[in-house]
Amino acid sequence: MQLDGPELAPLSGGKAAYLIVLLHGVAAYGYDLFNLAHAWRERLPEAEFIAPNAPFPYDYAPEGRQWFSLADRAPEKLLAGLREAGAILDRFFDELLARRGLDNSCLALVGFSQGAATALYAGLHRQKRIAGVAAFSGALSGAAHLLGEIASKPPVLLVHGEEDNVVPFQSMANAKTALEAAGVKVRAVARPGLGHAIDGAGIALAGDFLREVLASGRAAAGRPA
Repeated sequence: MQLDGPELAPLSGGKAAYLIVLLHGVAAYGYDLFNLAHAWRERLPEAEFIAPNAPFPYDYAPEGRQWFSLADRAPEKLLAGLREAGAILDRFFDELLARRGLDNSCLALVGFSQGAATALYAGLHRQKRIAGVAAFSGALSGAAHLLGEIASKPPVLLVHGEEDNVVPFQSMANAKTALEAAGVKVRAVARPGLGHAIDGAGIALAGDFLREVLASGRAAAGRPA
């Protein structure tokens, strides 16, 4: 299954040194998260941004898209959906990196809501470690299976509004506990007064995180800074 969505070339005007993939929430499209690419572009001038549209029509409004179905929220159904989305994304990442001559240390994922859950799953189950995952207002689905299935341990940033009435704020603490138990380096940041959204402070935090983990990946790969 081929994914497509908006792309933003590096501000530097040269070949992309990094690739940042933005995964939108349920019932949305890639363009709905693309403001993040513009917000981070000056801070990460060598990065190319891609915001693919999720592969499946949204259950309750087919004009929207979803990474996995929420019609049946039984844990095993959600996990099966994540596994399918993760496999699709894994092939997508392979193609993106190969076309640009980049390795996994140059790849970072950012997700919001259902896209955050998907980014966490895809990043942690990818065989070769990517640079990092920034997850806004999401939950770590399949946490009980994480220790047995985790394939790599990229650093993770969790950002969640304390007044979120869609994905409970407690989801962040649950995710942090499970990730730490799996040996993943994780930072969790609560945003007071924020609902199910991304605010300016969260955007700034994630921008700093992305710049740090991508630079670390470049150094570890022995590429010039």
